[in-house]
Amino acid sequence: MGRDWRAVYAALEVRASRLVGRGLFAGTAIAKGAKIGEFEGEKIGLREARRRAKGRRVIAIVELEHHALDATFVRRGFRYINHSCDPNTFMRCTDTRAEFYARRAIARGEELTVDYGECQHEGKLACRCGAANCRGFI
Repeated sequence: MGRDWRAVYAALEVRASRLVGRGLFAGTAIAKGAKIGEFEGEKIGLREARRRAKGRRVIAIVELEHHALDATFVRRGFRYINHSCDPNTFMRCTDTRAEFYARRAIARGEELTVDYGECQHEGKLACRCGAANCRGFI
């Protein structure tokens, strides 16, 4: 049986990223398919989430089925995960949570990334991931 995801989450580190600003890094090796943690933030309505996101360059909001989580003022965790067109994690959303899992084995010290997919940037923000399959925008 694998490690409890809370131990993996507790080992995550926020530091300078080669992609943009600060990023989220693995403080320990993470096995493929392992749950890494959950997005934390203020629970707000979808309309309020879209209002808050409008005009922001940095958006730390995840929309779920009936509400959103705004991590703008959270100073740890997945608020710092950067985008990649070839990410090493994926996000699974339920009605109430946004959970992150490893797409492949992740080495200690490696930056965690996720494909933002459709987001509030609406394709207007240049992508800096550098992946071979980079779309060029977020």
